[in-house]
Amino acid sequence: MAPVVPRSGDAIFANFERVNAELFTLTYGAIVRQLLTDLEEVEEVNKQLDQMGYNIGIRLIDEFLAKSNVTRCVDFRETAEVIAKVGFKMFLGVTASVSNWDTEGTCCSLILEDNPLVDFVELPDTCQGLNYCSILSGVVRGALEMMDMDSDSIKVDLENGSTTNLDLEDDEVGSVEVSMKTEVTWVRDMLRGDDAFEFQVKLLKQVPEEYPYKDDE
Repeated sequence: MAPVVPRSGDAIFANFERVNAELFTLTYGAIVRQLLTDLEEVEEVNKQLDQMGYNIGIRLIDEFLAKSNVTRCVDFRETAEVIAKVGFKMFLGVTASVSNWDTEGTCCSLILEDNPLVDFVELPDTCQGLNYCSILSGVVRGALEMMDMDSDSIKVDLENGSTTNLDLEDDEVGSVEVSMKTEVTWVRDMLRGDDAFEFQVKLLKQVPEEYPYKDDE
């Protein structure tokens, strides 16, 4: 049997049931405005939007995997490319680019030059600290936490507070399924005059999957 080939974001988006883009944009804007009214503090709104996105991300991942035919990625670099090229296109209708990798391959930037969430949006002077699209960074953080990756090494926390890589290649396990704890930080925002939307995704920790039982020896 031929292997299942992952579907492209364009192919999925073309057959994806979706709401009217303008309605989606206006609804999100109404949510942000209500949060600003209720919470008053811009930083609290940023946190709430990020948490909303995180809650969405951990639930979207099952639908994403089912409809994209994407299997487990082999490293963080491949995972970022899948999220940018397939995930964003599938759910937002646009494609992100991945750049600015560090030497360890654990930190990169996702860049959006087109973002339907900000159509019709202008930030007033009182909201210049608002990360209007914080929901997107939250979605990425939540999805990565639930998206398994095969890894032949994992980061281990040491007692002195530092971390080290535990190589599994020589271990009888060989590789292990891990989920990813990440930190997502906004770098550029077109609503503040930048030329693109950019957020940095940093891999903090790889968490081995835990199973409720072990095979009998």
